[in-house]
Amino acid sequence: MRFPRSSGILLHPTSLPSRHGIGDLGLEARRFVDFLDIAGQNLWQVLPLGPTGYGESPYQCFSAWAGNPLLISLDGLVEHGWLEAAALANAPDFPEDRVDFERLIPWKTALLESAANRRSGFENFAEANRHWLDDFALFVALKAHHQGASWTQWDPGARDREPRALAKWRGKLAAQIDSQKFLQFVFYEQWRELREYARDRGVRIMGDLPIYVAHDSADVWAHREYFQLDAQGNPTVVSGVPPDYFSKTGQLWGNPIYRWDALAKDAYRWWLDRFRATFEMVDLIRLDHFRGFEAYWEVPASETTAVNGRWVKGPGSALFRAARAQLGELPLVAENLGVITPEVEAIREEFGFPGMAVLQFAFGTDPQAPTFRPHNYPREVVAYTGTHDNDTTVGWWSSKGAGDSTRSDEDIRRERDFAMRYLNTDGKEMHWTFIRALEASVADTVLIPMQDVLGLGTDARMNQPATVGGNWRWRCRPGALKPELAQRLRELAQLYER
Repeated sequence: MRFPRSSGILLHPTSLPSRHGIGDLGLEARRFVDFLDIAGQNLWQVLPLGPTGYGESPYQCFSAWAGNPLLISLDGLVEHGWLEAAALANAPDFPEDRVDFERLIPWKTALLESAANRRSGFENFAEANRHWLDDFALFVALKAHHQGASWTQWDPGARDREPRALAKWRGKLAAQIDSQKFLQFVFYEQWRELREYARDRGVRIMGDLPIYVAHDSADVWAHREYFQLDAQGNPTVVSGVPPDYFSKTGQLWGNPIYRWDALAKDAYRWWLDRFRATFEMVDLIRLDHFRGFEAYWEVPASETTAVNGRWVKGPGSALFRAARAQLGELPLVAENLGVITPEVEAIREEFGFPGMAVLQFAFGTDPQAPTFRPHNYPREVVAYTGTHDNDTTVGWWSSKGAGDSTRSDEDIRRERDFAMRYLNTDGKEMHWTFIRALEASVADTVLIPMQDVLGLGTDARMNQPATVGGNWRWRCRPGALKPELAQRLRELAQLYER
C-alpha cells in the first residue's frame, strides 16, 4: 500500500504534560494535535493503548480490546459531572518529567472508582461491545478480588471458567463489573472525541498492534483454546527472539504462543475482530514483530533465556488474505526489524505493507546496516530517527559513544566518523541532522520521537528492551512544545513536500 508523503511524531499519550501525574486524552492531547498542525505534521503515532500490566508496558496489557483507564482525563470527568472538582484539589505533587506509577495508580484509581459510582449512559456501549467487554470487566473484577494474582492462581471455578462459578461471581461482583464497563465507555468516548479533533486538523493517528498478548490477560483467560497452555492454564512454550548481534542470549518475552491451527480452523475470527477493532480506533497500524507471522521463535516455558528455542512456521499469508477479504485493503506498517528472511519480505510485498527503517542502525557494522541508509530506501518505507526501543538520538550520539556501548572504542569511533561523513555534519545538533536527512529522503513516511524533536538525552529514553523497571515513564515537560520548534519542523516539511 502506497502511503502519501508525510511526516509525524511518535509520542505515547502517557508522555503528554498533565497536572495529574500522567498524560491523558484531555486538553493537553488537543494542544499536542494543535502543535502537530502548526508544525506541518500530519501523523501522530502512539503505542498500544490497552490497560497495562506487568512493568506498565503497553506491550503487556490485560486486554487486546480495552483502553487504559489511566489515560482517562479527570478534567473530562469533572466536566460531565461524574467527579467533583474538589477531588482534584489535593493531588499529590507528581514529577513533571516522568510517570510515578507507584503513587499515581492508587490515587487515580480511587478517583476513577469514585466517578464510576455516578455512572450513567453506558448501556448502549456495553451492549455493542459485549463480545469482549463482558469477559474483560469480569476479569478485572476477579483479579482485584484475588489481590492482583494471575488468573491461573484464582479460585478453580473462576480460573477454569466453570459456568456456575462464573454466574456466582457475576452476581457477587456486579458493582465492580459495571464500574469497569463504565470506565471503558468513558475511555472510548474521550478517544473518539480526540480522534475527531485530530481528523478535523488533518492529523492521522497511527496505532500499534503487538503480535502477542500477555498471558495474564482477559484474552488468554477467555480463549484458552487459542493458546498453547497446560491443564492449569500455564504456557507450555513462550515467545522471544534468538541470540543475535545485539544479545548473546536473545530476548525472552514470555508471552504465550498461539495455536495457529485452532485459529485457522475458526477462520481467524479472533484476529479479524482484533484488526477490525483497532482500525475503528486509528487510521493506520504499525504491526509489531511482523516476522513472527511467517515464523516465530518458540522457547520452552521452563527456559530462563531464549537460547534454546526453535523456529516454527506461523500462519503466513493466510491470515492477511482472510483479513483483506473481510476488511478490504489493510493500511498496515510491517515492523520488519531484526533478522528478516526472504520469506518474511515476500509476505510483506504480497500485500504492499511498507516496512521500517531506523537511521540509528545505518552506521554500524551489522550486515543489515546498509538497508537503513537513506540512499538505499525504497519509497514505500516508514523511516524513523529512532523508536521507543532505542536511545534518543542525542543519547546515542553522547560521550558514551554512538550505538552499543559494550563495543570497542575503535568500533564506536568508526561508526561516529562514518555518520559524520555520510550526513556531512560536524556532529552538532545531531538530532536535527537526523531529522533533516529523513525529511529529505524518498521515504513516503517519516516519524520522529518527540524526544528527538526536543533534543533530549538518554534520561528521556522510553524503553530499554530486556530490562525490568524504570521504563515507559518519560513525560514531556509543560511548555516544551515551543513555537520555534513547530516552525522549524514546518519549514522542513514544506521544503521536502511532506
